[in-house]
Amino acid sequence: MIISLVGYMGSGKSHISKILSDEINFTLLDLDREISKRLKMTIPEIFEKKGEIFFRKTEREVLEEILVSDDNIVLSLGGGTPAYYNNMEIINLNSKSIFLRANISTLVARLSKQKDKRPLVAKIPEEDLPEFIAKHLFERNAFYSKSQFMISTDGRNPEDIVSEIKEKLYL
Repeated sequence: MIISLVGYMGSGKSHISKILSDEINFTLLDLDREISKRLKMTIPEIFEKKGEIFFRKTEREVLEEILVSDDNIVLSLGGGTPAYYNNMEIINLNSKSIFLRANISTLVARLSKQKDKRPLVAKIPEEDLPEFIAKHLFERNAFYSKSQFMISTDGRNPEDIVSEIKEKLYL
């Protein structure tokens, strides 16, 4: 079984996937990390040197390779992954997809602390971050909402979120 965690950057995909994979003894894969390993560059370097179109093509290739695996995997996806090509459809066909939903204020609080690691928000002034996130969420929610399950992460501890995922998937 492959469990794909979907959601906006800062929604908790990386953190939740680590805890979940440890608890259910699945292999943990982070799509961005797998892309970085393949290209021997960080995600910000890929965006800067190769551009977003190159990144999205590579992302699709790596995603397809992971989704055909017979292994038990918890896959943490990039925030934009579901919004490109027909990625959300292949994610749903080949895995159990879970949308980790967080509200704008939660995302702003988390992302303002991580701007240097997030190429899409790195150059956004702090006061413009809420509007930027709101616009992005508006565009991406149509894709995220195609997930098979949705879990709100606002104000919840990671252990409760992991318990809910396990409950929904009968694990």
